[in-house]
Amino acid sequence: MSASTAKRGILPPDIEARKGGTPLVVLTAYTTPVAKLVDAHCDIALVGDSLGMVVYGLPSTLAVTMEMMIAHGQAVMRGLTAAMCVIDLPFGSFEESPAQAFRNASRLLAETGAAAVKLEGGVHMAETIAFLTARGVPVMAHIGLTPQAVNALGGYKVQGRGEDAARVLADAKAVADAGAFAVVLEKVPQGLAREITEAVAIPTIGIGAGKDCDGQVLVVDDMLGMFTDFRPKFVKRFGNLAEAADRAIEGYAAEVRARTFPAPEHSFDT
Repeated sequence: MSASTAKRGILPPDIEARKGGTPLVVLTAYTTPVAKLVDAHCDIALVGDSLGMVVYGLPSTLAVTMEMMIAHGQAVMRGLTAAMCVIDLPFGSFEESPAQAFRNASRLLAETGAAAVKLEGGVHMAETIAFLTARGVPVMAHIGLTPQAVNALGGYKVQGRGEDAARVLADAKAVADAGAFAVVLEKVPQGLAREITEAVAIPTIGIGAGKDCDGQVLVVDDMLGMFTDFRPKFVKRFGNLAEAADRAIEGYAAEVRARTFPAPEHSFDT
């Protein structure tokens, strides 16, 4: 197949063109096998810095490194043929200056082959977003609850209630005007998310932001029910893999101890 006829995967302009159309489907992915599953059904595979918590067991995303994001980004890219890969810029890799952000964003894209980066922050990150997009780095913005600022925000609280709504709306307009091709709205009231979706020309992707956004994103481990002790209000479990895995491991352990596994059909003759 020639380069001119090869199938092209989804790219940022395709996502931006979906504003107001069929809702965008986004899930996180951190490994090649999961990326293959996500690729079959989703528009975007997000290599989120949430991997620090769901893969490495860290208490927050703050300790995630560029090296972690690159390694998992490379793994995810090996599993994608159609869905677009977006990778988070981790804490401390972009806040210092637009130049720092470009160095790290360009490294992420060059070493993984991903199509875009995601960064947290609104009005105060608009200059950085404009700097990146002017230099060929597509940016997905992230406002509302920004987990990298969890200490400054006083925890994982809903953002944009009451008078605070004006701040979140201003953040949305700022990142859109700066050139972001989409914006994640995390844990904001659904009425505010609807207002933002109507106010900006780029797609909004909600997580805990109601049904009126242009798309939805969840952490794949959460929606698959991989954890028994963590269930945010905004997560619907579409599976219960933790219980299924527990039963399977229990059965395996029992058969090993009873010497019923491996059976003859799992063994080799001389």
